[in-house]
Amino acid sequence: WRAQRSDSVTDTVDAAWQQVAQSAQAQIVAGTLRGAALGDLLMSVPARDRDAFADVLLGLDDAPPDDVELPRGCVPYLPCGVGEIVGWVRAVPLTASDTLVDLGSGLGRVVMLAHLLSGARAMGIEIQTPLVQAAQARSAALGLTGVSWLHGDAATVPLPADASAFFLYAPFTGDTLSRVLSRLAQVAQRRAIVVGTVDLDLHGVAWLRPRAAGHTTLSVYDGGPVPPSV
Repeated sequence: WRAQRSDSVTDTVDAAWQQVAQSAQAQIVAGTLRGAALGDLLMSVPARDRDAFADVLLGLDDAPPDDVELPRGCVPYLPCGVGEIVGWVRAVPLTASDTLVDLGSGLGRVVMLAHLLSGARAMGIEIQTPLVQAAQARSAALGLTGVSWLHGDAATVPLPADASAFFLYAPFTGDTLSRVLSRLAQVAQRRAIVVGTVDLDLHGVAWLRPRAAGHTTLSVYDGGPVPPSV
């Protein structure tokens, strides 16, 4: 279901970039590396090294836990590309007044980077207990107070009342995806939201209004009451 990465991503980062990532991690812990400066740093890393660089930066470079507790319709863990995450944050654009929910958050790459890049409050919802525990440990080690983690089924767990942006890296299929989209449609009836997807085409969903494509795998949609025509 999830497409293979189109760029040549390595599992380990070049030694010189690893040193840069470790230094940048110290700056994140100190609270001095955030926002546009972090985004520019990430995008300055060669594409083939960028994902591995981000994992060193966030301390996610150990092998992820084995997939467990995956019910029918849920997709095994695979982290979203850093280029897509930065593109999503800039496309929305996410700000400190937003609340982001990553549905199927895995080890938390989207949640932590989106928070660091924008200042938005960010929540990850993940059904696999080991992934939630690992994400909690890493965000605590980095001193991130604007992120939170919820273990459960994205189709049923409570969503933040002020959620304004939702992200899906093709985490579900079939009935599970339908139920999640139905929940988001209910939110969009009450207020405007932005939905971002990677490797998941929602152009046929009636209540979502797609923005012009600017990336081969990232799609951005607006949902909510349709503004009156001028």
